[in-house]
Amino acid sequence: MSADLTRELQERVAEAAAAGTRLAIVGGGSKAFLGRTAQGTPLNVAGHSGVVSYEPRELVLTARAGTPLREIEGLLAEQGQMLPFEPPHFGENATLGGTIACGLSGPRRPYAGSARDHVLGVRLLNGRAEVLRFGGEVMKNVAGYDLSRLQAGGFGTLGVMLDVSLKVVPRPAEEITLVQERGAADSLAYLTELARKPLPLSAACHDGAKLYLRLSGAATAVAQSRALLGGDLLTDGAVFWRDKVKDQQHAFFVGEAPLWRLSLPPAAPWCELPGKVFLDWGGAQRWLRSEAPAEAIRQCAAAAGGHATLFRGGDRSGEVFQPLPPAMLGLHRRLKHAFDPQGLFNPGRLYPDW
Repeated sequence: MSADLTRELQERVAEAAAAGTRLAIVGGGSKAFLGRTAQGTPLNVAGHSGVVSYEPRELVLTARAGTPLREIEGLLAEQGQMLPFEPPHFGENATLGGTIACGLSGPRRPYAGSARDHVLGVRLLNGRAEVLRFGGEVMKNVAGYDLSRLQAGGFGTLGVMLDVSLKVVPRPAEEITLVQERGAADSLAYLTELARKPLPLSAACHDGAKLYLRLSGAATAVAQSRALLGGDLLTDGAVFWRDKVKDQQHAFFVGEAPLWRLSLPPAAPWCELPGKVFLDWGGAQRWLRSEAPAEAIRQCAAAAGGHATLFRGGDRSGEVFQPLPPAMLGLHRRLKHAFDPQGLFNPGRLYPDW
């Protein structure tokens, strides 16, 4: 079945290449709001689904890109394991391929690594309708360029992911969430201090009113850290991090004002911009609801040593991502041409002109 689906996708891409038809890759559709709107004939890949292999003892899973995230997470939970980068879903139809293509990671990212960090290998259909394989199913398998991890955050512009191999990890023995009454500025300084200590932190955010700290690990370590940090125990901590933070169901994310994602050094001071702020990733990811001009927001992020992305809402016909320096943009163009010389895949999703 998998071979038939791969051949069918190959034929579609070969026909598109021969006709010069551009293709918009479509999976579960849960992340269609990210980036710009891709132009082209829909290429549905959601049917290319299923777990190819799973070795719990080796902590490795390989699945087809159209496999629903909930199916993968359910399988891992049966073995007491999980995806370490805690990916958001943003909908019931979230797929593995869409998650990796968008490079999405959840609250655990600063402490466990990003989606890109846990990609071991990828099977990819390029713009010449060739099936390529990069990486493998072990941590050290690449001599040269790690092209499999290059797909993370590529938004499908380099090819159609067919299979993805990932490193998985055991679920922590104990996990609790503490709530403290602190202001945002005080929380930034406090989190910088905590980062220097050997604490089992696995998530930290400030929602504009309170600071939330998640502790994960051995029961003894969690108990000792709880006594050291203090704060109230949040009884529904798992729901808070999964629904409110990871999948953005917190009241902060409700509304029509543009939502900006600012990626900054954790200790960077907050520059003065109008709007509301939600701190995540221990201060490294800052969500901003603001009607401020895009240029002002990007300048603020750049001055602090980071970058800004228009995540939801606002004008999505222009630059959604922070513009790249000319040298970096040139590198991106060369990579795009190497994988997709005719510019077939997801035109306009990352940049206006390709």
